[in-house]
Amino acid sequence: MAYDEDLADRIRELIAGERTVTEKKMFGGLAFLLGGNMAVAASGQGGILVRVDPSDSDRLVAGANAEVAVMQGRPMPGWLRVDTEHLRTRRQLSAWVERGTAYARSLPAKR
Repeated sequence: MAYDEDLADRIRELIAGERTVTEKKMFGGLAFLLGGNMAVAASGQGGILVRVDPSDSDRLVAGANAEVAVMQGRPMPGWLRVDTEHLRTRRQLSAWVERGTAYARSLPAKR
């Protein structure tokens, strides 16, 4: 399954003001990176993949419509998957994009 291009456009619109944003195809989707650190991706499995502080994963999953992403059969704290049905409004999507971009901004830039 290819990533949702409309969803990618909506993400792109929300992060348009970021100075160091780049786009890269990865994880079967389109990732948006800040300073070389992934913030959020339009996932090839549908919905989005959001990078968050691993210590916040359980709290965010318990209080929201998200789940810890599973990659190659292993749960990956710090990577959350949010299904498209929970991203219908700008407000829903922007909350997750802001979480991902805030965490990516907190990390040292990659060269």
